Amino acid sequence: MSTEKINEYISQIKSLNFEAMQKAQERLDFLAKPPGSLGKLEDIAVKLSGISGEMFYNIGKRALIIMSSDNGVVDEGVASAPQSVTYAQTINFTRGITGAAVLAKQFNTDLIIVDVGVNADISHPQIKNKKIRKSTNNIAKMPAMSYEEAERAVLTGIEIAVEAVKNGYKIIGVGEMGIGNTTTSSAVLHAFTKLPVQDIVGKGAGLKEESYARKIKIVGESVEKHAPDISDPLDVLAKVGGFDIAAMAGVYIGCAYMKVPVVIDGFISIVAALAASKFHQNITDYMIASHLSYEPGYIYASKALGIDPSLHLNMRLGEGSGCPIMFSVIDAACAIIRDVATFAEASIDDKYIDEIKDGANFIV
Repeated sequence: MSTEKINEYISQIKSLNFEAMQKAQERLDFLAKPPGSLGKLEDIAVKLSGISGEMFYNIGKRALIIMSSDNGVVDEGVASAPQSVTYAQTINFTRGITGAAVLAKQFNTDLIIVDVGVNADISHPQIKNKKIRKSTNNIAKMPAMSYEEAERAVLTGIEIAVEAVKNGYKIIGVGEMGIGNTTTSSAVLHAFTKLPVQDIVGKGAGLKEESYARKIKIVGESVEKHAPDISDPLDVLAKVGGFDIAAMAGVYIGCAYMKVPVVIDGFISIVAALAASKFHQNITDYMIASHLSYEPGYIYASKALGIDPSLHLNMRLGEGSGCPIMFSVIDAACAIIRDVATFAEASIDDKYIDEIKDGANFIV
């Protein structure tokens, strides 16, 4: 079960402000447009009101938190890239030349880069050194980490998120860098859902068929061998997860604790979100999904979490690359509820809206 330190945070996570959400919905219904015609933009605006308790939310300063860590399971040949790429790309985030870094710059997003388990020594002023140790264990042979290490990783994510919000960030995105982490994410998803392994395991960055078959086998056998207790998310993370996934789960917990919205990226990010949701039922209230990952397991994780993605871009990069794009969509949602005129302000007789509503109800 969750430890005392983690419980100190999750015990203070509150449900959304439903009164504020109702008022936001009422305003949206009176804007000069057909009811619900802006779809998910309206849903996001209402959710932001529930999170903040305010009618209008300005996301202002935004950050993408990237958790970097290596995974011992790469020893089994389940990744198309060498483990050294984790170190290289973690450094490259600071240079602004990775996919996520370029998108972050384009959409005015700061990067918070955290080393929680890169299999190399890193000393860089732009990278937070929170290394638990160099790489997790190979889950094909032994649990990924100890229970205490899983706790430390989750607490690291919580503390990084809390610090970010205290530094003025109003919205957080959750990303990662770790060769082999589609394997560990698939194992975590399989543990929680018991879905057929072949349905949820993808080819990651591009595995050949032989390696892909081995990956499917290892995911299934690892979960069976270590038998994680799904009633205890820390046990699942410790046995078949990764330092990155555990720390990302902590970020979601920290954002819910601080009452700020948090954006899910792709497959690894949504599996971490699913793990976080197992700590407290209200944590999902603070999450907003960005894009539908091309990884096959994403849709199953999304259904298990009960949150649908907003964007369909055939993306599967990871790193948090979908978050800065989603921030711009959330900006649009904020602008809609704030700046679109009501029927009265636009001098439009809104009686016809009742007929539209009646017609819509008749069709349904």
